[in-house]
This record gives sequence, C-alpha cells and structure tokens, in this order.
Amino acid sequence: MYPALKNDSFLKACWRQATDHTPIWLMRQAGRYLPEYKATRAKAGSFMGLATNVAYATEVTLQPLDRYALDAAILFSDILTVPDAMGLGLSFAQGEGPKFEKVVRDEAAVKALEVPDMGKLQYVFDAVTSIRKALDGRVPLIGFSGSPWTLACYMVEGGGSDDYRFVKQLMYSRPDLMHQVLSINADAVALYLNTQIQAGAQAVMVFDSWGGVLADGAFQNFSLAYTKRVLSQLIKEHEGVKIPSIVFTKGGGIWLDEMKDLDCQALGLDWTVNLNKARRTVGGEVGGPGKAIQGNLDPNVLFAPPKQIEKEVKVLLDQFGTPHMDSNAFGPTHIFNLGHGISQFTPVEHVSALVDTVHAYSKYQRKPL
Repeated sequence: MYPALKNDSFLKACWRQATDHTPIWLMRQAGRYLPEYKATRAKAGSFMGLATNVAYATEVTLQPLDRYALDAAILFSDILTVPDAMGLGLSFAQGEGPKFEKVVRDEAAVKALEVPDMGKLQYVFDAVTSIRKALDGRVPLIGFSGSPWTLACYMVEGGGSDDYRFVKQLMYSRPDLMHQVLSINADAVALYLNTQIQAGAQAVMVFDSWGGVLADGAFQNFSLAYTKRVLSQLIKEHEGVKIPSIVFTKGGGIWLDEMKDLDCQALGLDWTVNLNKARRTVGGEVGGPGKAIQGNLDPNVLFAPPKQIEKEVKVLLDQFGTPHMDSNAFGPTHIFNLGHGISQFTPVEHVSALVDTVHAYSKYQRKPL
C-alpha cells in the first residue's frame, strides 16, 4: 500500500541497529515556531479546527520536513483527544492552553468514564493514513498518545496545573478512584495507539509528560504500572512489519533503572539526564539487550547563537559516546531529540543549525580512525 522507506535511520535506531548518522526529530516539530504553521492555523481558525481537519493536519505534519532534513515525522494532533472523546469537552483558548468543560474529581464522574468509541477519533486515524501517503516513503511516521497518568492530570485538574493539587488530592484521598481512572485511560490509550498503527503509524510514543511530578513510590504505582499496562496491549507487528514503541517520562531520570525492563524499544530522556550514564544504565552492550535512547538537548539551547548550538550538540553527541557501528549486531543507539517540546519562540534558522550539526558531526564520529 505504501512505498518503501527512503530513510529508515530512525526505525533502525529504535531497534538498536547501526546507522550511518544519528537520526533526529523534534518533539512538537510541527508547530508554532514555524511561520507556515501559523498561516495554516489562521486558515483553520482554531487549534481543534486544525487538528480535526485531515488536509490541514497533513499539511502541518509535513511542513517541518520541507524545511529541515529531519529523520521522522510525527502526527500532528494533541494528547488530549482521548479524554475529549470521553465527553469531557476539550477547548483551546488562544494563548491559554487546553481546558475541559467537565472535570473528573468524584465517584460519579469516575463512574461515567469509559473507553471511548474510536469512531469519535476517526479524524486522527484518517490523518495518519493521509500523512503516511503524503510522506511517500520519505521518513517514518510516529503516532502518539499521552500516558494514562498524564491524561488523568488534565482530566482531574481541568487543564494545565502548577501544583497538581486536585489530581494528587484524589490520588492520596481516594486511591481506589484514581486507579479506576488510570485503568480506563490505559485501555483507551492502548486501543488508540493500536488503531493509529492500523491506520499507518510506523512507530508509537507514549508521552508521560507529568510522571516526574510524582513522589517515589507513587510514580511506580500510579504512572509506571499503567504505562506497562498500555505497552502490554500494543500491537507488536502490523502487515509483517515490526512496530517500535518509545516511552518519554519528563522528570523520570531517577527511575531509569526501573524503566529499563519496560516492553518498549526506546526511552526518551529530558535534559536533566546524562546521556553516558543513561547509556550505561539502559543502553546495553553490542550483541546484548538494551534500549535505544532518545533525547535530550535543553530546548532553550535553541535561543543561543548558531555557533553555540553547534557546540552544545557536539557535547551531547560526545556524551553519548562512540556510536555502535556493527551492522551484524544490535547495540546502543541514540535518537537525537530535545529534552521536551520545542518552544514556539525558537528562531527557525537555529533549528537548521541543530539538524545540520547532528547529521554532520554524527557522521564524523563514525569515520574510521
């Protein structure tokens, strides 16, 4: 149904296979820092108008690939589409972030929750198929969802939060209700990701954006356990092709040792984690098991001058260490990314410096001495 991939470096790195350069893509790469994105969003009239229109979602997903030599595309959507399909009423006020009309804070609200009919999210799956066709084999397409815990944060708080007071109040005072919410979310996320895979996604990513706000112990019980529940249900292969999965936990570096046994292929890291330490903890040895590592430049580095961006990129590539180059064996691999999403204020030419330096310097690292 689709042409062969012209650039499979991202997928190879996910599977810990040697590549001729370190692949790079950026969280939120299709977004507000691009003038062409702003123009398309203006035509759409609103964020949800953009996300629910297949043509627009396809257009903005491909925009960064037309500008930069990125090694993967990621579906343009939002992590909150799933709770929206649960009937919570998602909206985006200009400059204010997401808001839910209904919140989940008591027994009645929890009882009303259920895994949504995926038909309510058909616009997402149609976009996946449309984007995959439009890519024409240029690079792989990544699908994604928020983690069960991260979705619960928004569902209970009613939007973003500085202190997570309501979700933690529910978690500590009624852990039984919290576990019910998380169970429903986990099953919904797994079904959502599997349907994206069936629609054409070639890899999937779970964003545990707020896992790091939890105390030790609470993270394992209320976040990690439900990420595991999602991963256990994921389709591992579609139409004869294996589908890798990535888990990103912002603030999760202290639990890397506990995450190394997750049933996923890659772990995303925020900027607080040392790449060499992560490689030693979860990356594995050549010929042995391990996880690919994704990350983890501080997004604010991109406000520095291009020469400084180049320097910081080289520091990170050197920090990861000598690339694995044995084409006959699995080994530690690195997918370059930011430690969180790219800022809307990032100068577009600074992204060029980032992408070009990752490709050029990582190829230099692989040259024989």
